[in-house]
Amino acid sequence: MELFSRYLDRSNSVSSIITQDIIKEENLRDDLRYYFMSPCEKYRARRHIPWKMGVQILKIIMVTTQLVLFGLNNQLVVSYKEENTMALKNLFLKGYSGVDEDDYSVAVYTKHDVYESLFYVMDQYSQLDQLSVGPISYAEDENGRLLPLTMCKEYYRRGSVEPSDETYDIDAQLETVCMSHDPKTANLWRTENSSFFDLDFYRLVDIKITFQLKGINLQTVRSRELPDCYSFFVTITFDNQCHSGKVKLFLDIDAESSACRAWKISGTAQKNTHYLLVFDAFVILMCLTSAVLCTRSIILAVRLLQRFSRFFHENFNRKVCEDDQREFLNGWYLLVIVSDLLAIIGSILKMEIQAKNLTNYDVCSIFLGTSTLLVWVGVIRYLGYFQKYNVLILTMKAAFPKVLRFCCCAGMIYLGYTFCGWIVLGPYHEKFEGLSLVAECLFSLLNGDDMFTTFAQLKDKNTLVWLFSRAYLYSFISLFIYMVLSLFIALITDAYETIKSYQKNGFPQTDLQKFLHEPTELPNIEESDQTDVSVRHSVLCYCQGVPANDDVILIS
Repeated sequence: MELFSRYLDRSNSVSSIITQDIIKEENLRDDLRYYFMSPCEKYRARRHIPWKMGVQILKIIMVTTQLVLFGLNNQLVVSYKEENTMALKNLFLKGYSGVDEDDYSVAVYTKHDVYESLFYVMDQYSQLDQLSVGPISYAEDENGRLLPLTMCKEYYRRGSVEPSDETYDIDAQLETVCMSHDPKTANLWRTENSSFFDLDFYRLVDIKITFQLKGINLQTVRSRELPDCYSFFVTITFDNQCHSGKVKLFLDIDAESSACRAWKISGTAQKNTHYLLVFDAFVILMCLTSAVLCTRSIILAVRLLQRFSRFFHENFNRKVCEDDQREFLNGWYLLVIVSDLLAIIGSILKMEIQAKNLTNYDVCSIFLGTSTLLVWVGVIRYLGYFQKYNVLILTMKAAFPKVLRFCCCAGMIYLGYTFCGWIVLGPYHEKFEGLSLVAECLFSLLNGDDMFTTFAQLKDKNTLVWLFSRAYLYSFISLFIYMVLSLFIALITDAYETIKSYQKNGFPQTDLQKFLHEPTELPNIEESDQTDVSVRHSVLCYCQGVPANDDVILIS
């Protein structure tokens, strides 16, 4: 009787252990299935509201709206700066045609023209209030005094040049001499500084004229915003560094905006900056919520991977393969977190710009534009739950490694052509004057754009270079269009056909997917009474280095 009692206790203990192991395995399987479900499937399975998807949809709307509002305001600022630059060039550059000749605005070729251009700048500056049709005037310091115009000339300390005798004596040390005058004393400029304008052109390197102006951007009144006040730091340069007989004139403007000290507007709505600041604060709050939810999902995924790895090691004494590990590391969450961080930084910069604490629109535009790009790219994740749309994602995922390796190899050839074209054709073709220009020109040729113009614009003064250019261009176009580009398309096409075949015949399965799809049955109590009880475990296959099965589910 006592022996029989021990037998029953042992049987019950073994049965309890078996039941607990299988229940633990089934719980793990349920948690894994739930993790890889789509938001709608999660709601149907456990009635959990898809907060993360709702936040992403709302964030897309808010971030896009924020970008549009900032873009419209930025367009007004950019147009105001560009039109003021054009106006100042017409005001201060004598002979300006309205179009820059090259990277400079105007060029002069005689001493008389250089002096005339210098005096023209000073005369126009002294009459600015009577000449300009825009709300622009001289800048003042804190005491109300007008800021002066400053003119500096830079030249070699000593030198003599005799081209006819082919002799020269130059001291390469540069010296700078400056003068400054108030606009009210313009009539005394030439008489009091006559020696300053005695220029030795063979020693002269450049002349720089700098002054500061103030302006008000009144066009923002139409958009129900207060006009901003601008400070324009103007620099006019007479460049004689080449000493080639051609003096180039440049006019550069650095504009800074600030809040006007006193203002009064009638017949229009109040400034809506406060509403925009509140909206930007909501965008930051929404992005923080999104980043927290995605970070939480990543942490849960890591914990789930640890559970699965522990189960795999305890029952099969081996590690989870890399393909299955990557299924838990969701790249979409990382993409969303990066976009959230960029949106938060961009929103903070936008708020600072609206508060007139910052004036750099370009940095803010980069952050907001990149974040909006990533947010819209993230929408593909939800389209991936549908099989027809999922083909694009799976094709990109399968082709990306091969395309990356292919681009690395093709890039070496591309760089070789870039350097070769720059050094050989640069002096004879405007599209090959710089490395960046060469790369852009070759990329255009690669896409079949602007071919005839590239051939025709080459100067045929040197026959050897002309022949080389033909061999260079023909070989590049033939190699990259007929071979490299075709192979590039073939790689993507091959990946697409592979995915279509998998969707038709079934994807190769990894350990994780076989574990998810394997049914589990709880043990019968009567069967557990036997002394020789074998524990029922999932029979899993080793990892196969192939694309994951059922990626339509595992893309979440």
